[in-house]
Amino acid sequence: MLSSLARPTSASLRRSFSTSAQSNAKVAVLGASGGIGQPLSLLLKNSPLVSRLTLYDITHTPGVASDLSHTETKATVKGYLGPEQLPDCLKRCDVVVIPAGVPRKPGMSRDDLFNTNATIVATLAAACAQHCPEAMICVIVNPVNSTIPITAEVFKKHGAYNPNKIFGVTTLDIVRANTFVADLKGLDPARVNVHVIGGHAGKTIIPLISQCTPKVDFPQDQLTTLTGRIQEAGTEVVKAKAGAGSATLSMAYARARFVFSLVDAMNGKEGVVECSFVKSQETECAYFSTPLLLGKKGIEKNLGIGKVSSFEEKMIAEAIPELKASIKKGEDFVKTMK
Repeated sequence: MLSSLARPTSASLRRSFSTSAQSNAKVAVLGASGGIGQPLSLLLKNSPLVSRLTLYDITHTPGVASDLSHTETKATVKGYLGPEQLPDCLKRCDVVVIPAGVPRKPGMSRDDLFNTNATIVATLAAACAQHCPEAMICVIVNPVNSTIPITAEVFKKHGAYNPNKIFGVTTLDIVRANTFVADLKGLDPARVNVHVIGGHAGKTIIPLISQCTPKVDFPQDQLTTLTGRIQEAGTEVVKAKAGAGSATLSMAYARARFVFSLVDAMNGKEGVVECSFVKSQETECAYFSTPLLLGKKGIEKNLGIGKVSSFEEKMIAEAIPELKASIKKGEDFVKTMK
């Protein structure tokens, strides 16, 4: 069933930049001056799916907006600087993308980021709940396994919670899985589709190679190595950049892909499927990433885990305790907020 549903390929991402697709989506990027925020904003500005782009950060956003405004695409762009300008940035937004936060450095785990990034996400989520409560909220900030529960709990506090509109964007895991499988099999990565479920950190990242389209097979040792590479691909980039940053360009690409899928679905396109870390009843975890059928109001249907191999089943079982702990950590953070 899943293979018959549409998912954006690199070809469809390119088509989103053509003049054939038209939309009037109003999109805000919170954290637009950072290493992810700037290339992400460029991709969004370059798409005819976006009519208005508002950029927020605590530094440099007027300059980023001025730079982007010179590109010959229809989207208007404006930069907003500092907390006092955040409400204006968010007004009338359809989609809010949140890449704000501190990036990982060599030797730093996603968990090390928690205290700083949790505070940032909680603050921005509260502003969204107050000033654009009906918008789709796409959270990129790590650790996503905790920041999505934080976002949800903050929205609950403000009486604006809708579980169908809050997404932990894990698309980079899918993009990496598609690319790595294609490399090993000599395939066009734009034609490869691997669902990645679970969460967005280490062993909670569970690529379902058994469900890959087209069908692929690997010896167990190669499958184990491939799975480990997908799970630790972020560390691979951090090490390769040798202290100069983390995954930013591939992250921006993957996040733009998710936003374009979401806007397509909001515009009425049928069969749009993306994996995302969301409120879920598919496992004993309160939040879990699975393929989602997207629609005009966000999540139209959770497509679930589907049939998995014994290797994948074991990974799911091993991921659940870590996911539960990360989810609880996020929920407890909001409970203790002043």
